[in-house]
Amino acid sequence: MLDWLLKIIGLNRGADIAELARRLKLPEASLRELKPEYREFTVPKRSGGKRQITAPSAELKLMQRRILRRVLAKLNAHPSATGFESGESFATNAARHCGKRIVIHFDVKNFFPSIRSQRVYSYFRYVGWNRAASRLLSKLVTWQDSLPQGAPTSPRLSNLVNYRLDVRLADLARRYDATYTRYADDISMSLDDESFDLRALIGTVFTILRSEGFQPHRGKKFSVRRQHHQQRVTGLVVNERVNLPRKTRRWLRAVEHRAATSQLPITSPDWRPAKKCTLTPEQLSGWRGIVVMVNRVNESESTS
Repeated sequence: MLDWLLKIIGLNRGADIAELARRLKLPEASLRELKPEYREFTVPKRSGGKRQITAPSAELKLMQRRILRRVLAKLNAHPSATGFESGESFATNAARHCGKRIVIHFDVKNFFPSIRSQRVYSYFRYVGWNRAASRLLSKLVTWQDSLPQGAPTSPRLSNLVNYRLDVRLADLARRYDATYTRYADDISMSLDDESFDLRALIGTVFTILRSEGFQPHRGKKFSVRRQHHQQRVTGLVVNERVNLPRKTRRWLRAVEHRAATSQLPITSPDWRPAKKCTLTPEQLSGWRGIVVMVNRVNESESTS
């Protein structure tokens, strides 16, 4: 009987709401009284179609940023999870797969909506919050039973709660002497040994994804590329070194030429004809930043 009572009491051990308020440097009442509110809208995808964004209210966004900085920032994600992590980018993610004989790309449908509130609650319990604090934290960072795509906390949480997924896929990659990375829902494995049965590897990845609550894409979002193909990881070519696709590099040279000669803007090659747009100075600055990022990664690889 005593053991049973101790077990029940132990279920609610952990840091409480008062401790959460202390860490966030906010009155406890303001945490309890905040009612999550969101607005939904769509933005166009570069590959076509639309992406649903669920954006928090201004007050809730400020709260989520506090939670991100003061609660989530120092928690550890798996080393293979490169998206949204300090010191990582889509370029450093791609660099891990350079020069491999085979690059396999997987993608997950509805990544953020597939991460349910119960998983988030269980994660907060796991890292040391009691039931009441875990429920409150979950309420503040989830919406309609999932991670909202648009909340500042969702990217980091998507890495933290998927630690087990990354462990399982990294262990699988190790058995095949392969390299594994995950940039949000963009999953890559690369290897040099072609003697393995790739169908078994691919089938096991699909099985692991489904068992973790995700539905993998098939069709064009799944690919197996060998060195005689153009191998891409997170949108960058990785056959020899990290680089933008040739079409994009040519287009950027044309953009820079027109900018230098004060000609009219030029449309982006990544937009479908029905979705073409001209580049604003801010967008051009963003593309220049991407070029700098790619060059920096290549310089780092060459000196390491």
